[in-house]
Amino acid sequence: MSIYKIAGLIGVVLAIVAAFVAIPYAGVALAVLGVVVGWGMATEDSVRVIVSAVALAALSGTFGGIPVAGPSLTAIIANIGALAAGAALLIILRNVYGRIKA
Repeated sequence: MSIYKIAGLIGVVLAIVAAFVAIPYAGVALAVLGVVVGWGMATEDSVRVIVSAVALAALSGTFGGIPVAGPSLTAIIANIGALAAGAALLIILRNVYGRIKA
């Protein structure tokens, strides 16, 4: 198992735990873990990661109306969106760098 997959698994676990427990700087940790995941991402998966990050950010509040579980689901989806956003940011910056360098 690569460091990128381990970082992704830690990020998902942190996203779930942070939905139920207040963890200081959880957002920063998720973004940093997302950057690590993005560094190991294959170029053919770039579009999927970027679209997933946008979709998770846009749809994270959708489940807020569900009684009892809604706020927790919303927090989990938003936290996973932060993880995906870190990966997407690195992919975008890597593509910009590649275009400038070429």
